[in-house]
Order: sequence, then C-alpha cells, then structure tokens
Amino acid sequence: MSRGRSFVPFVLFVVIFFVSCTKKPAFLERSVTLSDHQYRYRVWLPKHYTKLHHWPVILFLHGSSERGDDNVRQLSNGLAPALEKFGDRYPAVIVFPQCRDGQEWYGEMELQALAALESAIREFHGDRRRVYVTGVSMGGSGTWLFARHRRLFAAAVPICGEVARDPTDPFPSEPPPDIARIVGAANPYATLAAIIGDLPVWVFHGADDDEVPVTESRNMVAALHAVGGRVNFTEYPGIGHDAWDLAYADPNLPRWLLQQRLVTANTARARE
Repeated sequence: MSRGRSFVPFVLFVVIFFVSCTKKPAFLERSVTLSDHQYRYRVWLPKHYTKLHHWPVILFLHGSSERGDDNVRQLSNGLAPALEKFGDRYPAVIVFPQCRDGQEWYGEMELQALAALESAIREFHGDRRRVYVTGVSMGGSGTWLFARHRRLFAAAVPICGEVARDPTDPFPSEPPPDIARIVGAANPYATLAAIIGDLPVWVFHGADDDEVPVTESRNMVAALHAVGGRVNFTEYPGIGHDAWDLAYADPNLPRWLLQQRLVTANTARARE
C-alpha cells in the first residue's frame, strides 16, 4: 500500500518534468510608457530559455499592414510565423513592438521600439554584445535607419526595405533631423552607408518586387561596398514582395546572425 502512494508522486514528477521540458515557445505580453503613452509589445522566448546565461536579442520591425495597437497583428507576418516552424534555429530573445496606425518606424515609433528592446534586454538577461535588428517592407526600411545605431546593434537584416523615399509617398509626419538628413540627401544610399560603415548587414529582396523596387537594396549594397562595408546580398529571382518567407526559412541566416558580435573599443584594440 505504501508503495502505491509513493508511486503517485513519482508519476506526477515525471509528468511535470516532461511538460516543462517540452513546453512551446511563448510570446509574452509587455509594455513601455513614453510621453504618457503606453506601447504594448511581445517578447518571444526560446523553448529552453533560462536566466542562467546571457541571450542574444533580436528586434523585429513589422510591415505597414501589421500596424495598430492590438499587440497581435505584428505576429501575423514575417519572423513570428517562421518561429512556429523554425524556432529551434533562433535561440534568442526576440522583441516584437507594434507601430501605430498612420506612423512609420521613426520618431516616437523608433523610441518606443528601442525602449521595448532595452526593457527586454534587462528583464530577460540579454547579451548586449549580441543585439540585432531585422524587419520586412516598412520594417525593412526601418531596419536600414536603425542600423545607424552602431553602438547598439551587432548586425542588421533588412528585407525588401527602401532608403530613397518616393516623392509621391510623403512621410506621415516630419522625420527627426538625423533621418531627414539621410533621406533628403542628394545620394541617400551613400549618406547612410557612410553612417553604417562596417556594421555587418545581410540584405534580402525579391527580384520581382512590385512594391519596393529591388534597386533599393542593390543601391544600398553598392554604397556599402564603396565604403568597405561588410554586406551580404541575397536576391531571389522570380520572387515578389514577400521575400521574408524564404529569408527567415534559410538556416544560414540565424547561423550567421548569431555569430556577429558588437565591436567594442577593447575588441577593436585587440584586433590591431
């Protein structure tokens, strides 16, 4: 009789241990407050997440169709669906802010995304040497601009993003001076490339993109090569605007991305 009673706790222990080891990755809900406005965002944790060591952190910027304030739509396209299939390839904390309707990834929207990133780094034991930014479409454009934060990001992955603004597509609000100087320059590609410098960048674009011309990525890649940048470029023949499905499914992308480290002053001196 005593053996039966002792067997039950053992079975419960096995079940609980098995469930804890096989739990699905989670998209947690979080928020930050800026200028009395609350911005909600999501954080994805890998299956075997623990605070026992530091984790790489990825900031994902969604496209224009996912804007809003429901804290859900930003998970419907791009990196989040890829994680459902290939989550084991991305052993990282991944932050999903949401841009408000009628806005883009600059000004207050950039500030709230960076605030969400900072909060996630602190809460989830992020490794500040391995912080990355990636995005698709409008988020790809945002990724190009976020890459100017060279002391924050160790690498950037813009997918089908643009740099030179179409004159028929005005900004929804006045961009801050540092961004206005880039997009308003006679050669915005060269101007931005000079700021990005040797930050590692992997660019993806569909050759048949009818929303953001592939020439946007080609021009930025050429400009980065001209300044000695560290840039990879994958152009998909016959693929339209949704090149992100192929990009995030490529096992080489997370393998390359998570190998990048932020170059500090000490690291630079060690290389000399």
